[in-house]
Amino acid sequence: MARVSGSEVQDIIDTDLETLTPFIDAASQLVDGISGLGAATLKEIERWLAAHLIAIRDQRTVKDAVGDSSHTYGGKTGMGLDATLYGQQVKLLDTTGYLVSVGTYVKKPSLTYLGGVVDETTGNVEV
Repeated sequence: MARVSGSEVQDIIDTDLETLTPFIDAASQLVDGISGLGAATLKEIERWLAAHLIAIRDQRTVKDAVGDSSHTYGGKTGMGLDATLYGQQVKLLDTTGYLVSVGTYVKKPSLTYLGGVVDETTGNVEV
């Protein structure tokens, strides 16, 4: 169950999105995996994480121009929580490091060859 409301998230991020529920729900599910922190800290992490997810979807303008009209949007893919200022705040609040570890987990693929597994580093088949 979500710890924050849409209006609490909108206190830190301005957005034209009609509903914030999907972002809050996703943030809540991720924050549920954190243990060892108090309820108030978990609520703040959830609020800032929801804002991070919103900012990824509803990218912020970081540069405007008037002549010949131009916009530059912030955020880059593949940066995890570092992609937005909201995500950077999440990293500061989550002193357990759980959310950083979730964002960097990549399962190493393994190849099966004639009933054995190919070692990615040596190329040898282990039976």
